[in-house]
Amino acid sequence: MTSDPSNRRRRTPLFSRGSWSETSRVSEILRKETVGGVILLVAAATALIWANSPWAEGYFGLRDAVLGGRWLGLHLDLSIGEWAADGLLAIFFLVVGLELKREFVAGDLRDPRRAALPIAAAVGGMVVPSLIFVLVNLNTGDGALRGWAIPTATDIAFAVAVLAVISTHLPSALRTFLLTLAVVDDLLAITVIAVFYTDDMNLAALALTAVPLLLFGLCVQRGVQAWWVLAPLAIATWVLMHESGVHATVAGVLLGFLVPVRRSAVRGGRELEAGMAEHFEHRLRPISAGVAIPVFAFFAAGVSVGGADGLGHALRDPITLGIVLGLVAGKPIGIFLTTRVLAAVTRANLDSSLRWVDVLGVSMLAGIGFTVSLLIGDLAYGLGSERDDFVKVGVLAGSLLSAVLAVVLLLSRNAAYRRICQEETVDADADGVPDVYQARQDPA
Repeated sequence: MTSDPSNRRRRTPLFSRGSWSETSRVSEILRKETVGGVILLVAAATALIWANSPWAEGYFGLRDAVLGGRWLGLHLDLSIGEWAADGLLAIFFLVVGLELKREFVAGDLRDPRRAALPIAAAVGGMVVPSLIFVLVNLNTGDGALRGWAIPTATDIAFAVAVLAVISTHLPSALRTFLLTLAVVDDLLAITVIAVFYTDDMNLAALALTAVPLLLFGLCVQRGVQAWWVLAPLAIATWVLMHESGVHATVAGVLLGFLVPVRRSAVRGGRELEAGMAEHFEHRLRPISAGVAIPVFAFFAAGVSVGGADGLGHALRDPITLGIVLGLVAGKPIGIFLTTRVLAAVTRANLDSSLRWVDVLGVSMLAGIGFTVSLLIGDLAYGLGSERDDFVKVGVLAGSLLSAVLAVVLLLSRNAAYRRICQEETVDADADGVPDVYQARQDPA
């Protein structure tokens, strides 16, 4: 029996264009992430230089200085490095929670057909690197396998910064895929942290966490946006989550999930829809990208390599090798093969404007891991330990090598990307919306 050509035409192609409003929103987010990525790069480089300079003791003394104390029985006597990892990263994950809810409630990914691809790719991009790390460290012993999740994360800020530096005209569908993949990746990573990196749990504190969390949810559902109401509730949620033994950044994701995406309002006799989640994201993203992540990177990336001999010793360690191979090989293999398998199973074709080599380039970019990878390394082996230093060397080396390989491949596709970008931005009727989006017919 022959297939009906009309059915093939009605299939949704992989990486097809979404709506113009969603494409514009993603482009705006990526511009902000690009700036954050540059700041992040500067912060990490500064930490590496300082940690390997004659004044290295000052850096490590600052990172390990303890701030706070034990008040009301709460364990808040944390070092500055721990405050950055536990506290500032909660802001980052709050933005992740807001972005995820926005994507799946009001974005193009509310369509299960569009959501399936980045979710499946993110899962593949986590499974393969973790397997590679486990295989490399299978006989290492002494708790080395605790770091299995380190090479599974993608740093969207660094990945987008790389694109900005090489001035690649990445097609909008692939940019959306990269952003969504990284956001889903972060959600899976925080789930792994909550499940696998929680040792001693205080069930009473965990139960009490529900009180400020539910009050926060009640306030935002009623339209309350006053910071002096929401901030104390968010801080109380973070404190109790930290006290419970579950990593405190989980509180950020939960708070983000509670913020409503759509709210009705009447202005000038017209009913409008104002997105509270988008409003909060707009306010918090600059703080996350410009302050929270760079400060964390500054205190997390500093590692004393001890000269060429020390660096060589670190690079030969199985933990370092597992991370490098996981990021450089595991991430692109997992993402690319999952996408190809999904295409074969669903019999979906790649969008006519793209090639599979483009998907491979984006998959390589996903091998740039930094923020969450360093966080998991701290949790797995302990901040400041020798193995934690190996983690930092592995994450930095793997991310750098992934970036170089992605740049080489994407530069070879730069002319094709520029042609696609010009096609998408033609606006003959000058109405502010490219004609390609007005002409697009959604599949039946």
